[in-house]
Parts: sequence; C-alpha cells; structure tokens
Amino acid sequence: MRVLVIGGSGFLGTELVRQSAAAGWETTATYCSRPGGVSEASWYPLDLRVPGRADEVLAAVAPCAVINATSGGNDWAVTADGAFRVAAAVASQGCRLVHLSSDAVFSGARIHYDETCLPDPVTPYGAAKAAAETAVRLLAPTAAVVRTSLIIGHGRSEHERMVHALADGTREGVLFTDDIRCPVDVVDLASAVRELAASDKVGVFHMAGTDALSRHELGVLIARRDGLDATRLPTGRRAESAVPGPLDVRLDCRTTQLRLRTRLRGAREFLRGM
Repeated sequence: MRVLVIGGSGFLGTELVRQSAAAGWETTATYCSRPGGVSEASWYPLDLRVPGRADEVLAAVAPCAVINATSGGNDWAVTADGAFRVAAAVASQGCRLVHLSSDAVFSGARIHYDETCLPDPVTPYGAAKAAAETAVRLLAPTAAVVRTSLIIGHGRSEHERMVHALADGTREGVLFTDDIRCPVDVVDLASAVRELAASDKVGVFHMAGTDALSRHELGVLIARRDGLDATRLPTGRRAESAVPGPLDVRLDCRTTQLRLRTRLRGAREFLRGM
C-alpha cells in the first residue's frame, strides 16, 4: 500500500503518517512550512495555492491512495481551491481519494445530521469546506468524503492546549456551555480514515465520537484526565458572544459505523483518566 497524506505535518496528518508507517505502508506526506517528525515517511513540500504543484507531487509519488487531511481554515485558496486541485490531480492519476471535511458545513438548525444531509454553512470556513466537498464529489466520484468534529488527543489538540492555558491562567477566554459537538479521538479517527483509504467504499462518511458535549464539558474531562483544577475553567455562552458559527451540531455516525470495523469512541470513554 503506497499512501500519500496531504497535510501530513498537521495534527491529524501526523497521526495518519505515524499509523501508516507503523502498519508497513509505503508512506509519503506533504508539508507547507516544514516536514513532520515521522522519519519513516518521505516528505514533499506542497503549497496547494500553486497551480500544478499537486499534479507534480502525485506524479512523483504514484500513490495507491491519497488522504487529504489539509486544514487551511478560512483561507479559501487552500481549503476550497486546494481541494479542487487535489481532486483534479487524483482524477488524472486514477488513484483512491479520501477527503477530510468538517461538521462546520452545517448550520446547526436541525442539530442532528446524518450522511444524507446537505451542507448549509454559516461561516467562511464552513462554506470553503462545503465547496471542497462539491469539487471532490464532482471531479473524483469514487472518492470518500469524511466529515468529522473536534479532534482530541495526545494533549496536542488546540482544545487541549486551550484548557491547559485557561487552567493555569496564561490565557484569557471562556469555554462555551452552549456550543455542542461530538469530539473524536485522533487515534480512532486516523485508524478509521486509513481503513477507508484501503477500501473501495464511496460517498459521504461521518466520523465523530458518540458523546455530544459542550466545549466546557469537554474541557472538564480534559482537566480531570490531566490532573488540572476544572473549577478554574471560565464559562460563557456563545449565543451571547460575538463569535460566529453554529451552536449545536451533532454528527450521526450510525450508518458509517455499520460500514467500518474501527469503533469511534465517545469522549467520556477516551478521556478517562489514565
């Protein structure tokens, strides 16, 4: 199995590269600023804003499967246009594509979203991710599109770092009590994505944890796991703030779980104290 992980130096990308190399896959990954820390992988620089660069990397690597785990945030040129360029390159090479999307494509109006639900984003990031999904499904119809939620693990996720900073007083801010998501463990997610990459399954897949938690509830679980004082975590309400975005988005993953062997645990399980 020869796999190319685009965005391999990112949080999820690093775990994908680590697992792929450990499984004996011939692993290549891309980076934008600097290579990741997995020495068993081969690394290529890739700026998805540059036309033709994705084609060059795919031609050089000739992968069996491509996993696009890049996160360009609100940068349309990376998140939307970049996904278009990857999908076009994959289509020309004729290889497998697994594209990582987000629950940000949903507004939260209906709260519960299964794989058949159409995007209705309310933020620039969500709109870019929704546009990327459309590009992937049109250009690479045999691809798999994976929507996921807050990714947690190894103490290195953005949310875990924020909890530590809030608890020790080195950062100002609050954890919202009305912002609900279904957090997923990075190890579980990477394993499920790799399982999908090695298959011929097509369509939209939802990969999130089984527990719907507020940002504050999640913070409390992280604090307890790491021996922090959870009472030091300040609370607030997103609905009363100027922070845009949906309040309550819960990915229904039941159909996806029936199609995969990998079990996606809830945060109450994977954040249990070690």
